[in-house]
Amino acid sequence: MFYEPSNGHGLPHDPFKAIVSPRPIGWISTMNGRGEVNLAPYSFFNAICNNPLLVLFSSDGEKDSVSFARERPEFVANLVGRELAEKMNRSSVNAPRGVSEFGYSGLTPAPSRLVAPPRVAEAPAALECRVTEILEPKGLDGGHAGVFVVVGEVVGVHIDEAFLTPEGLFDAVKAGNVSRLGYMDYSTIDATFAMRRPRWED
Repeated sequence: MFYEPSNGHGLPHDPFKAIVSPRPIGWISTMNGRGEVNLAPYSFFNAICNNPLLVLFSSDGEKDSVSFARERPEFVANLVGRELAEKMNRSSVNAPRGVSEFGYSGLTPAPSRLVAPPRVAEAPAALECRVTEILEPKGLDGGHAGVFVVVGEVVGVHIDEAFLTPEGLFDAVKAGNVSRLGYMDYSTIDATFAMRRPRWED
């Protein structure tokens, strides 16, 4: 089949997010100027650069994560391991301002080293980030798409050493990295394999 998104897909559910998957989940903790903390998962999240280390998350509308990051330009991207999937899902609740998603989800806020927002103590890894820019992408018609992309540079990395191999590699299989698929679906890593990128000279 072929369809143009502007004309509809004719399927029971939109397949776009199922096609663009799996997507890593950015479990974003932020803090505003009054010290209120927000924790929310974003499936439009990824790393975009290695030097400097840049990550981004995209929010449909200016939710608390975005407004807090504007007010205090820092955030922590916490890794969702399989054992945390249900608590991550609970933290997506549309709680009123002032309600702690940490407490509601049964999670422990742990102090960060270089940024103000706390990290999720139970997370296998966490990236402390400082905001470099907040973008408002546009569609072909030149109008804003209604989403806000928050870009941050990683200034600190936490790793639970239980997920390091004897060789010093981060074991994503043991951590059970959770990713977002389409519809209501998620996935975890059960196995990995390695392939070297080919070089023309070889």
